[in-house]
This record gives sequence, structure tokens and C-alpha cells, in this order.
Amino acid sequence: MKKSLSHSIKKIYRKEPISAFIIIFGFVDSILGGFEERWTLLSLGLLIATTGLFMRWLQTTKPQKITTVSRTRRYLPPSRNSLTPLPPLKRKRDYRF
Repeated sequence: MKKSLSHSIKKIYRKEPISAFIIIFGFVDSILGGFEERWTLLSLGLLIATTGLFMRWLQTTKPQKITTVSRTRRYLPPSRNSLTPLPPLKRKRDYRF
């Protein structure tokens, strides 16, 4: 049973490391507060663990991606004088400043 418990903890921690760290931190605080009878540490730990669980819940219930409708590309209409050539390009050294 130790292998399966440690394996499942590692799997959860690898999946969402930030929320798992917050949950573990909160539970450790609450355990320390419960054993030492420090109610502020116990309540703070439970609050932090609850926040971590809420974060995990928000991450698992992500909204589905919205599919974007592909728009057709619009091009400029062809010019009326398609026979007129483009002006010749000049080299930089031909310019006078």
C-alpha cells in the first residue's frame, strides 16, 4: 500500500505542482496546529489547504476552448491599369541627401 500511496502522491504532484504544494503546506500547518493546540495555525492551515483544493478544482474545470471561425482573407481588388509597370528601383548609392 505504501507504493500505491506514494505513487499516487507523485502523480498528483507532477500534474499540478503549485496547487499540490499549497495543499500539502496547508495540511502540514493544520497538523502542526492540531497537535500543538495552536488554533490559529490549525485554522490558517485549513484555510490554505482549502484554497489549494479550490485552485485544483478551478484548474480541472477549465472552460473548453472556443473554436474560432476562420474568416476568408480579403485581398485588394486588381488594379484597373494592370499593364502599367512598377517604377524601377534605385540603389541606395543613387540617392542624394
